[in-house]
Amino acid sequence: MKVLIFGATGMVGQGVLRECLRAPDVEIVAAGGRSAIGVHDPKLRQILCADVGNLTSVEAELTGFGACFFSLGVSSAGMNEADYERITYGLTLSAAQTLSRLNPGMTFIYVSGAGTDSTEHGRVMWARIKGRTENALLRLPLQAYMFRPGMIEPLDGIQSKTRAYRVLYMIAKPLLPLLRWALPNQVLSTREIGQAMLAVARRGYEKRILETGDLRRLANG
Repeated sequence: MKVLIFGATGMVGQGVLRECLRAPDVEIVAAGGRSAIGVHDPKLRQILCADVGNLTSVEAELTGFGACFFSLGVSSAGMNEADYERITYGLTLSAAQTLSRLNPGMTFIYVSGAGTDSTEHGRVMWARIKGRTENALLRLPLQAYMFRPGMIEPLDGIQSKTRAYRVLYMIAKPLLPLLRWALPNQVLSTREIGQAMLAVARRGYEKRILETGDLRRLANG
């Protein structure tokens, strides 16, 4: 299996990359992005592109992949709706449209979030735009799956790039084992999300929108 990862330097992306590099049935892992990710492995290829929303210059490097794991995104904190939509919806759809043309029928997994609004008309800005993004991806000629994790526990030395999240995780770290026990359908680890992505890439899944409980079953199955 050959897989493509966008967002490999983010917290979820780091977890997915780690699981892909460890998986014996993954032959090649290509990480697309603006800069080198600082990881060295015989399986790993890096595809450098200045703008993920315009992949024209690297199209020749994007063919032959069976799956794409897309966890690229930004926090909506402090952002106006137009800017958040441009990145969350515009960039994601542009990349997915290119990949659907180059690899029709490929598995495309988009990391959304718990609380995403599929109606596209709710009051919460980020949830509404994520919902619009999910709906548009599901209409493309891809085997598209939407992952909606809740709280994510970083393992294996992985950290969020967002300082506020790093502080939050540092404070919450002693409580996370208790939260995982008390709220099994709310908390997932970076390891579990990566394992769930690989499970869907290998076998598909009965639902196209997967909540935390679905992801945990896949990771443990």
